[in-house]
Amino acid sequence: MPSPTPASHRTALLAGLATVALSLSLALVSGPAQAQAGRSQGNNLPERTLSGDPTRFNRSIVRVDARIPDDATSAASLGPARFGTGIILDERTVLTIGYVTLEADAVMITTASGKRIPAAVAAYDHGTGFGLVRALVPLDGKPMALGDSDKVSERQRVLTLGQGEPEATEIAVLSRKPFSAGWEYLLERPIYTFPPVNNWSGAALINPEGALIAVGSLMVNDAAGNQSGVPGNLWVPVNLLKPILADLLANGRRTSGVNPWLGMTTENMRGHLMVTRVAPKGPAEAAGITPGDIVLGIGSDKVAEQADFYRKLWKLGPAGTVVPLRVLKNGDLKDVPVRSIDRADFLRKSTGI
Repeated sequence: MPSPTPASHRTALLAGLATVALSLSLALVSGPAQAQAGRSQGNNLPERTLSGDPTRFNRSIVRVDARIPDDATSAASLGPARFGTGIILDERTVLTIGYVTLEADAVMITTASGKRIPAAVAAYDHGTGFGLVRALVPLDGKPMALGDSDKVSERQRVLTLGQGEPEATEIAVLSRKPFSAGWEYLLERPIYTFPPVNNWSGAALINPEGALIAVGSLMVNDAAGNQSGVPGNLWVPVNLLKPILADLLANGRRTSGVNPWLGMTTENMRGHLMVTRVAPKGPAEAAGITPGDIVLGIGSDKVAEQADFYRKLWKLGPAGTVVPLRVLKNGDLKDVPVRSIDRADFLRKSTGI
């Protein structure tokens, strides 16, 4: 997953998108009359509709820099040096998106005032994608309260703020459709927004009341759904964090309700679910699954795409469950039992956890 580009690039991106996509954005979130008004404004984004000082959240936002050993499992795909945004939850705890600090052996926090404070990884949760960082000394920022992400709806105006940005920017919620990804990851009701922003990794999504409702994860090509081709950003809702926050802080990971992990990357291809990669020494590789295999089902239960596969897989039981995969391998139908694990046991343990 690429690291975010500087805030100046984000401004340029918004300006470039305004001419082509502003009318579409307004039509999706506000209706035809506002869309026509947007067209008449040319390259100017619409006036801010959310009240309040857009700099009032700055002290709640920090920069998180992480160093990952070269031999870490995620170093090849995510890089050995990463950075992103963090949101202050209390005087020493920072919430970010987990891939920024995954398997890190050193973390540095830079506050809005410019102070650099050493930190350690406090927790990582593969199921949600959240990561927590613990500063070694109290931070000089302001904690941000957690809002109710379940109440976020399509067409709602919200604010985003990432590290290094001078003020929060207003954007619009496009959809709450499910998101699935090949690395055994599924969110049933993430938040998708428009226009897309480049400074997304760990950025804060804030409701009109000033509370945190989601954390930035990805840029996507289809934020509106129905294969509309509208680009945007994917955000992980904070209501997924609330039930596991105490567990994460106490144990560095989720200790109950952990989904089984197989260690294989899949891709939806022409109505089939194809294995494109297996984790070296992971459960799938140990069971004989190889790239090019086509997953047809779990036992006699057929699957054809990622979200359906994950839902059926996770219903089998917790990590450690033996998963009876039915695969097409080199033209032959095979039943392959795979003993799942907790992904946290596969990863290098970060310093601090």
